[in-house]
Amino acid sequence: MTAPLLQVKQLEKKFKANKSWFKPPQYVRAVNGVSLYLNQEETLGIVGESGCGKSTTGRCLLRLTQPTSGEVIFQGTDLLQLSKKEMNKYRKDIQMVFQDPMASLNPKLTVREILSEPLIANRVPRKEHDDLIKHTLGLVELSESYLSRFPHELSGGQRQRIGIARAIIIRPKIVILDEPVSALDVSVQSQILNLLQDLQEELGLSYIFISHDLSVVEHIAHRVGVMYLGEIVEIADKEQLFKKPLHPYTQALISAIPKTDPDDIKERIILTGELPSLDNPPSGCAFHQRCIHAMDSCKTVKPQMQEVEGRRVACHLYNEENKG
Repeated sequence: MTAPLLQVKQLEKKFKANKSWFKPPQYVRAVNGVSLYLNQEETLGIVGESGCGKSTTGRCLLRLTQPTSGEVIFQGTDLLQLSKKEMNKYRKDIQMVFQDPMASLNPKLTVREILSEPLIANRVPRKEHDDLIKHTLGLVELSESYLSRFPHELSGGQRQRIGIARAIIIRPKIVILDEPVSALDVSVQSQILNLLQDLQEELGLSYIFISHDLSVVEHIAHRVGVMYLGEIVEIADKEQLFKKPLHPYTQALISAIPKTDPDDIKERIILTGELPSLDNPPSGCAFHQRCIHAMDSCKTVKPQMQEVEGRRVACHLYNEENKG
């Protein structure tokens, strides 16, 4: 079996919650022991409510946010053990597309200058810039007439295409997509999703696709990881997850997807209670305060990820002693 292109082990990120000179430091654990892997030319979706830690996870993988602990192994190298200078050598292989292209694109630069920046940073010979820029612009289905334009002269969809072009112009192996279509109209969303799939096939890209929209993830992902309060609670092949979710939180998320078939009878699962605070998380299972299946063990014992029906899930419902 081929080794994963990227393997993440027990990734953790803690932020200091107070800066008082007179109180002991308190920490918020935004990412709590996340483990996952990404195969070549695969799309791994990461879904969950706002504040669950999925975007922080994506930024930690690229060390835009420095993780507190864990391992991020890319082609046999743990990126978290590298110096800043050593890490710069790997940035060309792992790129990121952000949610808001207007905020991530320099408003003072033209499209040509924006696309030149990664080439300059990676010391691509100047004589190759023009051809690479024009070819990449064609890959994202924009004409050369856009090269002299500034971001404010473009539509939201066109700006996101430039953001994608900037990420792929140096031919990375992995692209982390952080809510890349959430700010776009529905009609434009489908165009960008289809573009991403075409680019994956043409360039052999692997994606980590972060989103709160399960219908979007269902369209593009091969496997899906579900996050809750900084932890992966279930990870499975897309078909398995959407056909038969196992974790109660996953079941609630999927039940909330709008029905497209009027004859589809689907029971909506309404979660009760508020999302727990990250600076004071509940003991045991992080989801037990909102779970209709919660048992006594859920309140005190944290469930571990385990193999269940061909996927991995962290839930006491599937412990051997609780079956039957």
